[in-house]
Amino acid sequence: MIRPVIPLVTAALLFGLGTYGVLRRRNAVLVLMSVELMLNAVNLILVTGDVLRPKVTGQVFTLFVIVLAAAEVGVGLALVLRLFRLRQDINIDQVPLDEPEPAPAPVLDEEPTR
Repeated sequence: MIRPVIPLVTAALLFGLGTYGVLRRRNAVLVLMSVELMLNAVNLILVTGDVLRPKVTGQVFTLFVIVLAAAEVGVGLALVLRLFRLRQDINIDQVPLDEPEPAPAPVLDEEPTR
């Protein structure tokens, strides 16, 4: 049987590296890759727990995390492509999150002439 310390420490290092990447990177694609690294670390922990205790069903949860990661990649890359088409840059520091709404068109008080 495998010692659980090795995969757990590896998963902790992967998760820490992914967290560092999410907090420090400015490129949207690299942030998505860091999130994937964090999800893979969680998968490693779930599979390790499944090996240690067979009734935990960690492999089933791992499949759910893989499906979630695939959906995250699809939605994330769609957002990155849309951002690139609008701004010609995928630097997430340049994305305005509090952009004001456009002003409404002025209303004319005059009645139309006949």
